[in-house]
Amino acid sequence: MPSCTACRPFPVPTPPSPIAPEAGLAEGSMKVIADFHNHSCLSPCASLDMSPSLLARQARARGLELVALTDHNSALNAPAWLECARREGLVPLFGLEATSIEEVHVLCLFGTVDEALGFGEYLRVRLLPLPYDRRRLGDQVVVDADEGVVDLPEIYFGAALTLGFDELCAVGRAWDALVIPAHIDRPMFGAISQLGFLPEGPYQAVELMRPADRSLAAGHTVTTGSDAHYPEHIGRRPFGIELPPGWKQADGLADMAILAAALRPELINLPGQP
Repeated sequence: MPSCTACRPFPVPTPPSPIAPEAGLAEGSMKVIADFHNHSCLSPCASLDMSPSLLARQARARGLELVALTDHNSALNAPAWLECARREGLVPLFGLEATSIEEVHVLCLFGTVDEALGFGEYLRVRLLPLPYDRRRLGDQVVVDADEGVVDLPEIYFGAALTLGFDELCAVGRAWDALVIPAHIDRPMFGAISQLGFLPEGPYQAVELMRPADRSLAAGHTVTTGSDAHYPEHIGRRPFGIELPPGWKQADGLADMAILAAALRPELINLPGQP
């Protein structure tokens, strides 16, 4: 079976800004290093080397524990991600980076493969029907846990949806997703660049690339994310989150209600934060 990667090892760089050590935690709580924003070879703008298997190996090597796979408008690599994450001892989240009609990127995170696949199917029929030329736009590769190619979808997942930003966020919440507008401080594909402001919205947090300036977050809880499209991006912008006992279930998956409740500023430690 063909492979989507060159199957070569990548060096593991020293982690960037360190997360503060566990200190002053509530009794029984633990500091978990998380990254909610990573792509695989399913995203047309990502490297073909970004198999779920490589993402899991590199994430573990960089000290991450709670890691989401968030391809553009699709979760078709979620089954492989579950197997690869379990193999490396990670707690996986299953997500999509959905694109509103205004081209605002929004992370929608789920606790199970089936939920993510269901939401992905809901979005698939709402993608703008743009012509897809893989030579010009990039390959979209569905793989198994061992990097074997399963499918090459012909629908273009990099297109925008027919849903506006407000509707997309509301729909994500209705599907019980954790909804996090992505990289709101970027000059492209963020809420502020595309809309001119950050609506109040029904979301649990916002993602910043430069968390030192939180004025753009308008009081919302702030997370960071690697937005990894290439192996060297993995683990470049994680964050720490204080989680109570029971956050990791017996099946190795995250309790999403506990995780949602923990998305509060006082429980999150951003890169470089004392």
